[in-house]
Amino acid sequence: MEILCLSNGHGEDAIAVRILEQLQSLPHPPKLAALPLVGEGKAYQELNIPIIGPVMGMPSGGFIYMDGRQLWQDVKGGLLQLTLAQYRAVRQWVKEKSGLILAVGDIVPLLFARLTGANYAFVGTAKSEYYLRDETGWLAKTSPIERLQGSVYLPWERFLLQPPQCRAIFPRDPLTCHILQKYLFPAYDLGNPMMDGIVAKYSLNSIDTLTILLLPGSRNPEAQRNWAKILETTKPISEKINSSVVFLGAIASSLPLEPFYTLLYQQGWQSQPLNSVISPITDPQAQAFTRENATLILTQNAYPDCLLTANLAIAMAGTATEQFVGLGKPVITLPGEGPQFTYAFAEAQTRLLGESVILVEQPTKVADTIQILLTDIPRMKLIFENGLRRMGKPGAAARIAQNLGDILTRGNFC
Repeated sequence: MEILCLSNGHGEDAIAVRILEQLQSLPHPPKLAALPLVGEGKAYQELNIPIIGPVMGMPSGGFIYMDGRQLWQDVKGGLLQLTLAQYRAVRQWVKEKSGLILAVGDIVPLLFARLTGANYAFVGTAKSEYYLRDETGWLAKTSPIERLQGSVYLPWERFLLQPPQCRAIFPRDPLTCHILQKYLFPAYDLGNPMMDGIVAKYSLNSIDTLTILLLPGSRNPEAQRNWAKILETTKPISEKINSSVVFLGAIASSLPLEPFYTLLYQQGWQSQPLNSVISPITDPQAQAFTRENATLILTQNAYPDCLLTANLAIAMAGTATEQFVGLGKPVITLPGEGPQFTYAFAEAQTRLLGESVILVEQPTKVADTIQILLTDIPRMKLIFENGLRRMGKPGAAARIAQNLGDILTRGNFC
C-alpha cells in the first residue's frame, strides 16, 4: 500500500504532514511519498518523507491568485517548466506504484491527480461554503451567478470530485461537507486538521490584563509592512484601554528579527530584560519591550502559548488567524498591500470566519473597536461559539488517516 501526497503551499504542507504522521501510526502503515507543488517542502523533509520530483521556491510564494503580476514573476522564474516536470514525476509514480494520491489544497493538486488516472482522495483546505452562505442561507454579497452555480466548488471543480476515481473528499467544515453530499460526492465531515493539537480554553470573564496577539504573517517583505501597520494600533490601544496591556508579537521562525526590532524602536518602544517584565508565555529567547503602561513580547518559539493566552488578536495572516478563531476568540484584521493580505483577502476572510473576524480599515480605529468588543459579553459569547463551529474540534488528521487506511484496505492498492 502506497500513498503519494500532493500539496500546493506552506499551509497545505503543514496540514498534509499532520495526516501523514497519523498514517504512519496505523497498525499497517502505507509507504508514503510527497511532492509539494509550491515551495521546497521542508515540512516533508523534517518528517523524512521522500519527495519524488523537482521542487523550487517561486517569487510569489504561492500567492499567484492574489495578483496577476505575481503569476508573471513565477512564469519568468520557471513555473511552467517546473509544473510540467512535476506532472511527469507524478505520472511516473502512478505507473510504477499504482497507489492512492492524496491531494491537499485546491484545484491544482486535484487536477494533477485526475489527469494521472489514479484513484485519489482530496483534502479541501482552500474552499468553504461560508464564502457564499451560512447556516441561514446565502450571504447578501453573494452574486446571482454564484447562487446559480450552487456551490463554492465550481462546475469544473465538481467534475474533478466525481467518483469512482475520487474516492473520498474531506472538506474543511460541516457546511461545505453537507453541500457536497447533496451532489452525491463521497464527502466526509471529519474536521479540520488545522486545529489539531490546539484546544480551546477561553474565558468570558472580566479581563484584568488585556493580552493581544499580533500576527503580521510569515512572508517577507510583506510581513514587515504588515508589522509596521499593526504597530500603529498599539499606542491608541494603550491610551484607551482601562487596564494594563500585553502585546504578543508572534514572528515566523523563518523571518529575521532585526527589521521587526527596528520598527519597534521607531515607534518608541524600549528594550527591557525579559526577567524585568511579567510574560504570559514561556520562551527564554523572547525579547521584551515597554512603552508607557504597555509591554510587548516578541517571540519566534512560543506560537501555541501565544494562541492560548491571548484574549484577542490583531492579524494580517491566513492560517494563524483561522487557528485563533478556532479557539473561539475574536480577531481584528487590517487590509494590507499584498501579495497575500490585500483588502480582497481580508474581506473574504470575514466571510469565511463570520463574526469572529472584524475588518477595520484604519489602524487608528482599532482601539475603539476593541473597547466596544470587550464590553459586549453576548457578542463575545457568539464569537466563541462561531469559532468552534466553523473550525471544528481537534483530531481531524487521525480521523482522516483512519478513513484513508480503510480505503486502501478496500481498494487493493498494492
